[in-house]
Amino acid sequence: MEVSDTHKRKRYDGDNLMEAEVDLSLLEAVEKSQSAVDLLDLRTLKKLVLSFERRLKENIEARLKYPDQPERFADSEVELHEELEKLKILAGAPELYPELVNLNAIPSILNLLSHDNTDIAIDVVHLLEDLTDEDVLEDNDDPARILVDSLIENNVLELLVQNLQRLSDKDPDEMSAIYNTLASIENMIEVKPAVAELVCERTKLLRWLLAKIKVREFDSNKQYASEILAILLQNSPANQKRLGQMNGVDVVLQAVAMYKSKDPKTSDEEEMLENLFDCLCCLLMPLENKERFVKAEGVELMIIIMKQKKSAYASAIRALDFSMTKYPPACERFVDVLGLKTAFAAFMGKIPISKKNKKERYQEELEERIVSLIASLFGGILRGSRRERLLSKFVENECEKIDRLMELYIRYSDRVKAETQRLEQLELDDLEMDEEEKYNRRLESGLYTLQLVAVILGHLWCSEHSQMKARIELLLKQQKLTKKDIKDILQEYHDNIGDLDGAEEKERAQARIQKIISSF
Repeated sequence: MEVSDTHKRKRYDGDNLMEAEVDLSLLEAVEKSQSAVDLLDLRTLKKLVLSFERRLKENIEARLKYPDQPERFADSEVELHEELEKLKILAGAPELYPELVNLNAIPSILNLLSHDNTDIAIDVVHLLEDLTDEDVLEDNDDPARILVDSLIENNVLELLVQNLQRLSDKDPDEMSAIYNTLASIENMIEVKPAVAELVCERTKLLRWLLAKIKVREFDSNKQYASEILAILLQNSPANQKRLGQMNGVDVVLQAVAMYKSKDPKTSDEEEMLENLFDCLCCLLMPLENKERFVKAEGVELMIIIMKQKKSAYASAIRALDFSMTKYPPACERFVDVLGLKTAFAAFMGKIPISKKNKKERYQEELEERIVSLIASLFGGILRGSRRERLLSKFVENECEKIDRLMELYIRYSDRVKAETQRLEQLELDDLEMDEEEKYNRRLESGLYTLQLVAVILGHLWCSEHSQMKARIELLLKQQKLTKKDIKDILQEYHDNIGDLDGAEEKERAQARIQKIISSF
């Protein structure tokens, strides 16, 4: 199962501030420095750094000499602000970043994040965001890495997050600085993925992000906080477990619960809600967080969201699928709180209609997810009255759900055949492809869903229920198929079960599929 990994941020809009206006400070800095800077080269860089260090020294001396007389050091702070603005033009020459590091300017710049004057700290935040901007660093991998390594070495993460905690969303300048702090962290993760775990180990960023998504009011920083949280959780079991221990599952559930009976008002708010569900699905990877999800009544909340048929409908199915995968207690809870009726309505294609879900791909993703959920139910509920309730769903209304299963089987089988033929043609055209790559391409074309449909059919066959077996045989005959066709799909599935969860779990999973194959 995959979590969405397309996190593309927009520039801070400061409550609808135009993008062009956001960049005015950078343009002004360039214009102000034109007289002193005609050509951005090493000599110019040294001049800029020397001038900055001089103004910094003057400010430190003035503050030490007149600590209780702000008017005596105010001018030095205006001058320091101007020097920081000038440094922004370095974003136009990222190839000079290694020299900036060699000149030992990074510690001096970063120490200003702790400056008593918040405005100076904010200047540094904006400077860092400009220097690390993804557009600036594109095609400059080595300079980017050297800069980010130096920033990390000089405690940029700790200093940024400490400063973040003194900023307020009520002040427009500070709100912009919050956004740019998060942007700088995202930019550094882009250059050095290990930063995602470092920032969570060394700082209180996760706590800050949790507090931010708990706020009821929506704004651009709440949206960005949800996005950063999803990025931090995405490929990091360590961060997933860490957030789980911080009551993160409960907090994320509270955040999505705000939308159980209402839709987001704007596309930005809709994107935030999707981010929150991405966070939830990432959190549901470790076993201990699945347990927390069940205890926090996450299963019940997802069913309520589905019943309300609002825009989070598909996301709720996705979260349920993640929670039930290889976790029987979630499957049992789902049956106990009457989730089967809601799930099978979706399985039969009775989904809420809106502009978004009229799109064919949306409906396909929903279809694939609900098939996965039902397969998880069969894998998690092996006996007893719950199993009987699950099986009985396939007898209702003259076995209409078996008809639906076979419809899906044919559709996905045709897709996989078409992809297999396409890959064979590519090989004839001398495009080399190993077996693993071909298998992955076929999985992406629909083979994985086809395998799950075959697994569900196998569970129905194993139940020894005469009416269901007769229906499956009839439908196979109508489609000129045999039980061997299903067995072949299951055999390929069996042979490709991985050992991600350990060798013992792989053996158990293969034994379960082998038992189904033998029953045919």
